[in-house]
Amino acid sequence: MLSLPSQAQPGQFPITEQQRATASQVAQAGVPLSELAPNAPESYTVKRGDTLWDISKLFLKSPWRWPELWGMNREQIANPHLIYPGQMLVLVKVDGRAQLQLARPVGGAESVAGEDGKLSPRIRVSPTDEGGISAIPLNLIEPFLNDAVVFDTDELARAPRIVATPEGHVLLTRGDLAYARGDFARTVDYRVFRNTRPLIDPSTREILGYEAPYLGTAELIRAGDNPVRPDGKTEIVPATIRIKTVRQEIGVGDRLSPTPPRSFSRYVPHAPAAPISGQIISIYGEGLNAGQNQIVALNRGKQDGMERGHVLALWQQGRRVVDRTSEQREELKLPDERHGVLFVFQVYARVSYALIISVKEPVRAGDRFSQP
Repeated sequence: MLSLPSQAQPGQFPITEQQRATASQVAQAGVPLSELAPNAPESYTVKRGDTLWDISKLFLKSPWRWPELWGMNREQIANPHLIYPGQMLVLVKVDGRAQLQLARPVGGAESVAGEDGKLSPRIRVSPTDEGGISAIPLNLIEPFLNDAVVFDTDELARAPRIVATPEGHVLLTRGDLAYARGDFARTVDYRVFRNTRPLIDPSTREILGYEAPYLGTAELIRAGDNPVRPDGKTEIVPATIRIKTVRQEIGVGDRLSPTPPRSFSRYVPHAPAAPISGQIISIYGEGLNAGQNQIVALNRGKQDGMERGHVLALWQQGRRVVDRTSEQREELKLPDERHGVLFVFQVYARVSYALIISVKEPVRAGDRFSQP
């Protein structure tokens, strides 16, 4: 379980006004029993490693509808991120409606009986690894938060580049020195990328951004120099870098970009506030097909209303078949079928990255998505 970073405070987590309004509305009376999952348990004790998505799946038909789950116990759980391992959630059904209630107060407090027989809270101290549960399994997307990168323009073409390696080295490994030229920023830590490739809209063929394959990390050891030789000509001495980590092969021509601050965002699953649809541009990692827990690039971004945490439906295009029962043998287009769920975790101006949460059939570039 990931604990909260020291610089993050619970009140800083993203909760939109729409989500809060939904929670408030549901909190007044709960949800209809028809919205509950068929086998919703009467109670559930939160375990270490659980996510909001997991718990939502237990109680509701649609796991991304967490505002309903949060609203069902709004008085007790002021923030959906503050649900802790060890807390018991109890399902209460009254007059065709359902609500969740906590068997013990929020924040890890335990209820004990006093002399008058009434329950009163008692604070339970928890280690840092028992912080509030996350919305989805963060281990699935963490490797991609700083690795899957899209540039709005082909700016990486002007970034510092590796121009030489130690004698006898074609490919660089961890700890190797290398030499680079370019305009280095005032930082020592860099990510290493291969030259970018354009992300092209499947329908319009417009370039929406430039994806940079991530190779590893490096640190600046010594800045370059331009000393003047005795003959009056300027010598070009490249900067020296050391390779820190290697994800893929690194060599001459690869580019360097300053390492950004680490992102500690918690992701809250929610449906888009307005209708949205689009197509998958590509499978991350150059695959032709993708399955569950793989990453895809989408042809919609911030300017289209896409947000981190959006849950989207994945559709499989219907096949074209011939009606052999008809004398005319007409060609038919079968309906598109919904067969998966996407979770958006990184959003750029015109492109987004999404994790395939679930899927029935292989996912391909050009497949369609929409609001759930």
